[in-house]
Amino acid sequence: MAVTVFPSVFRLCAVTSSSKLQRRTSASNYRLTVIKSVTSTPLPPSSGVQRKRKNKDENKATVAKVVENPYSFEAAQPDLQKSLSDFLEEASDFVRDRGGPPRWFSPLECSAQAPNSPLLLYLPGIDGTGLGLIRHHKKLGEIFDIWCLHIPVSDRTPVKDLVKLIEKTVKSEHYRFPNRPIYLVGESIGACLALDVAARNPNIDLSLILVNPATHVNNFMSQPLSGMLNVLPDGIPTLLEDIFGFIKQGDPLTGMLDALSNEFSVQRMGGVGGGMLRDLLAVSANLPTLSRIFPKDTLLWKLEMLKSAIASVNSHIHSVRAETLILLSGREQWLLNKEDIDRYSRTLPKCIVRKLDDNGQFPLLEDGVDLATIIKCTCFYRRGKSHDHITDYIMPTTFELKQQIDDHRLLMDGTSPVMLSTLEDGTVVRSLEGLPSEGPVLYVGYHMILGFELASMVTQLMKERNIHLRGLAHPMIFKNLQDSLVDTKMFDKYKIMGGVPVSHFNIYKLLREKAHVLLYPGGVREALHRKGEEYKLFWPERSEFVRVASKFGAKIVPFGVVGEDDICEIVLDSNDQRNIPILKDLMEKATKDAGNLREGDESELGNQDTYFPGLVPKIPGRFYYYFGKPIETAGKEKELKDKEKAQELYLQVKSEVEQCIAYLKVKRESDPYRHLLPRMLYQASHGWSSEIPTFDL
Repeated sequence: MAVTVFPSVFRLCAVTSSSKLQRRTSASNYRLTVIKSVTSTPLPPSSGVQRKRKNKDENKATVAKVVENPYSFEAAQPDLQKSLSDFLEEASDFVRDRGGPPRWFSPLECSAQAPNSPLLLYLPGIDGTGLGLIRHHKKLGEIFDIWCLHIPVSDRTPVKDLVKLIEKTVKSEHYRFPNRPIYLVGESIGACLALDVAARNPNIDLSLILVNPATHVNNFMSQPLSGMLNVLPDGIPTLLEDIFGFIKQGDPLTGMLDALSNEFSVQRMGGVGGGMLRDLLAVSANLPTLSRIFPKDTLLWKLEMLKSAIASVNSHIHSVRAETLILLSGREQWLLNKEDIDRYSRTLPKCIVRKLDDNGQFPLLEDGVDLATIIKCTCFYRRGKSHDHITDYIMPTTFELKQQIDDHRLLMDGTSPVMLSTLEDGTVVRSLEGLPSEGPVLYVGYHMILGFELASMVTQLMKERNIHLRGLAHPMIFKNLQDSLVDTKMFDKYKIMGGVPVSHFNIYKLLREKAHVLLYPGGVREALHRKGEEYKLFWPERSEFVRVASKFGAKIVPFGVVGEDDICEIVLDSNDQRNIPILKDLMEKATKDAGNLREGDESELGNQDTYFPGLVPKIPGRFYYYFGKPIETAGKEKELKDKEKAQELYLQVKSEVEQCIAYLKVKRESDPYRHLLPRMLYQASHGWSSEIPTFDL
């Protein structure tokens, strides 16, 4: 059996008993690794592999704190990711030993996944190295058990046998862990293999992530390419090395290109142009590696593989039952037909298409694409039969938190929020000191137009008290509709920050987990209110949260916010849009897509329109938040089972929210810094990071 030696940053997934190990003696930083072949029997990954596991007693839904230092995410740097240069450098070690059958390997940096992590099998694109996820190993390795398929350069395994290899591994792992989902991540031709495996195994729990799936071969390009390859000499790799002297240690041209590539990588040049230039330099410095990955005979074989794989998957596509996420680059793709993708999205039963507008043929190696973040934003991560918004939630990284702040920086800086809370003795303080530290806590309050209050509130609670709010949101945010009137990416922030579809069961589960839960009883009706309805509560007549809060002894914190009338004015509400035919049609479609959470409710809450209000911005005033004194429910479960008692507490909470709003509306009139100009002058003289004063408490 052929033996391959891989770098020490990789580990084997399974070893056959008949394997003979060899050691490379020329490099001390390499260790011997034999990966299973097409004919080997899959063995548990624990065979010969030491895995780093987190403490199994940790709750899988809350294994990590938001941030150890609540202020650290302000200065967070981008999550460290490898570059195209790293891919080419590590690929050079893979292609040095060109022989042997296809085999699985797992990067050592992926060995610290949380307990019960699903298995992820990466199926490479046309390069076959299995390193296509190199930029994503660290982040994905925390939430998946990752195996990568390596297809050696000289391997000529037919497509049908590659499918059998993957299928054998899938069946073996499904047999060992029948309740664990298996993810197949395929790129171009690897996506075809993933679809074929899924079609052959409709009863195995699979999730497919297809990156620019190859759907057709463009004959306009492939035929001239095949003809050109046939007339090229076989010794192109050696010729390149002889001409440019790349294999000579210390070659000045190689050194210069490496230095320039590293410099651009360190500087992290912004924009597409900087990334393209850095990648161009990386490719220039690694031409021999590319020529060894794609020698003439291998390229010709890959073109034939593509045709075979595409024909196979197109004949089996109707048999696929797995949920599918398709990542589609925005730039021109010569192996991808948009009409085919539309057909896939209609044919596959559970399919999400996510467009990467600024990326090209190999998005997983390009800047701006973070596969772990995309999986979070599409709610595509699960440890069981279906995605659970509570137990499957993945905490945001510090850089993801910083990105959310940067996205809302203009609103937050322009409104200079004032946060007030109430201590146990009733004292009102300008801080969040009065908020409970330990959960469960239920925050109940007023929803501004379009939820403008959320960014400042969620961020400040995290910074000042390290409290991570889990907001209950309308289910339409989580639907991933393909023909939606709005870009569903605008809802990514809610999913990243822990939003959960509002339902009685989800409130129950969050409070059971001792979470800090944010609830707006007025929901969409308040967030999309009409002209003259600012600061009016649209709550249901009967209690919807009191008894479940009392079951877990949760503290209820009523709060009010004001300031929306100081930043914008509604000029086109739902009543106005209903009188404009084109807007009326759009509003009716949006309302139908959103669904009705209060179907059967004869009040206006049961007949709420979903629309985008027409707003005219103002020179920004100031946002004010007032958190009332926490209301205890501990020890009152039996008492609050009585509907009348529960209704009394419900009305008390509603009254306190109204009092918080009334208090702020009165007090802001005496704030000398309510308007933008006085605030700017104050910060100009006291420093731009200084806290701006407000009214006397």
